Amino acid sequence: MAEQKIIAESTMEDAYKFLKITRNPDGSLTRNPPVPNVPSTPEIDPNSSNQLISLSKDIPLNPAANTFIRLYRPVSPPPNAKLPLILYFHGGGFVLLSVSSVIFHESCNAMTAQIPALIASVEYRLAPEHRLPAAYEDAVDAIKWAKDEAINGGDPWLKEFADFSKVFLMGSSSGGNIVYHAGLRALDINLDPIKIVGLIMNQPYFGGVKRTESELKFVNDKILPLHVNDLMWLLALPEGVDRDHKYSNPLINEAEVKEKIQRLPRCLIRGYGGDPLIDGQKEFAKMIESHGVHVTPQFLETGYHAVEIFDKKCAQDLYDSIKDFVKYICDENVGESAM
Repeated sequence: MAEQKIIAESTMEDAYKFLKITRNPDGSLTRNPPVPNVPSTPEIDPNSSNQLISLSKDIPLNPAANTFIRLYRPVSPPPNAKLPLILYFHGGGFVLLSVSSVIFHESCNAMTAQIPALIASVEYRLAPEHRLPAAYEDAVDAIKWAKDEAINGGDPWLKEFADFSKVFLMGSSSGGNIVYHAGLRALDINLDPIKIVGLIMNQPYFGGVKRTESELKFVNDKILPLHVNDLMWLLALPEGVDRDHKYSNPLINEAEVKEKIQRLPRCLIRGYGGDPLIDGQKEFAKMIESHGVHVTPQFLETGYHAVEIFDKKCAQDLYDSIKDFVKYICDENVGESAM
């Protein structure tokens, strides 16, 4: 037992090093992110040689929680057209990164121009300083913010360009997890006049106590090795619970929330064959589909967790899939409105 404890402590120490984080005496983290943060770009700089495809600005969300939204719009939106609004939740295992992280900023820049859409990237609170369900609460704040904007028309970009009848929730990794839980919580809210018409979950971050075959196969994965995955759940989940909690394992409380699951809008769920989480993602997709949810599953044999960050072609393939999904639903809604 003593030997196992030493190994476990050593593995945990390695996980902290892998993530470039250190635990402070008060339980908070000192983070040394591997990617820089960048500011928003609210207007075109006439003296800059950079060719902008989108503009962005930061909008306070909940000052008490220190959350905000980075709102993106195309530089050249289609004339005389309203655009779908996508609420976006970044990845990072609930522990790392920000809407300002250059990898997410550039991704949102590309997607808002290519789809085209307005993208509201949500700066949610991180764990362990703010354990789950804090991120879900921040996501609900963002949904309520969209509703308030639809009613009161405060932001000029949204007032001019947003179609609030076509709202999507989108996220990658932990952001995909947030999309699912925020989607369920939104069912308890009177959203009128906005309408959430689709959920986009790219490599959603789920787990459980029992190891899946893919977790064991990729135990030493270069992006998400098993001991790092375990640490992030340990930091993110409420204290005293294991990975078979409803926040991490959506199969645990399936019976409890099945009536809500049945009311979820159409979902795009994407995963990659080299991702340790792929088996759990497939089980999740089957579970919600079994309750009548229209699921567009895209599980590729190639790729790995967060591959779109490192591979431009994979990033473009992801953007194309999202664009097609959004267009399909928007066109479908137009057809329904005309009937």
